[in-house]
Amino acid sequence: MITYEYPFNERIRTLLRLEDLYEKFAFFLHQEHPWQHHVALSTIFEMLEVAGRADLKSDLLQELERQKQTLLGFKSNPNVESGRLDAVLSEVDRCSTALMSAQGKTGQNVRDNEWLMSIRGRTIIPGGACEFDLPSYYAWQHRTPQQRFDDISGWFAPLLPLFEAISLVLRLLRESGRTMSAAAAGGSFQQMLQGKVYQMLRLSIDESLGAIPEISANKYMLWVRFTMQDGDMKPKSLESDVPFELTLCNF
Repeated sequence: MITYEYPFNERIRTLLRLEDLYEKFAFFLHQEHPWQHHVALSTIFEMLEVAGRADLKSDLLQELERQKQTLLGFKSNPNVESGRLDAVLSEVDRCSTALMSAQGKTGQNVRDNEWLMSIRGRTIIPGGACEFDLPSYYAWQHRTPQQRFDDISGWFAPLLPLFEAISLVLRLLRESGRTMSAAAAGGSFQQMLQGKVYQMLRLSIDESLGAIPEISANKYMLWVRFTMQDGDMKPKSLESDVPFELTLCNF
């Protein structure tokens, strides 16, 4: 199964983009080649661009507090597993405390590092990080993999509480939805939402079908049109029925 996610608002769209960047960063950080560590470092620069909104931290803190109050309301429910509930509440408290303790603007430690900013400025230019442009960076790339790993990890460390909070908020959001089976007749599916506000849509489909969903939605209606790619990778409308699983998520 392939799962596609569609954000209903800009806030969730930003969180999903940052989550995607963090996953790529973590992958390349744990490789050993200098080129792979170059991608990890460049991804930090991308994170700073996306996370530049000044209210992102406060948004996450407010959301974590709201989730905490909602979860506390389940304390008296005998049908709720108390051990699991306490574990989630503890995780919410830990993420909130770490995020509140993070000082200054997101990524300010990177912005204050002139050497890193010189690299950031050159990476914007295609081929701009060659050894003749950045000899000090070229020398750094010849350090041992462990030294480069430690350096990059240290530069990223102040950003970690933000990404742990993002991970928790998105996990709680994904777990809030109920999955239902659906089918797109003739490759097209519509569902009225009656004005109910959702944060995210998750659509899972059998990979072997080769169907690709094109999703659009607002608070009134959801529309999914399925296509497939031809040999030139151009989209071609599907006219057959397409079964899939649909999850609408909302806090």
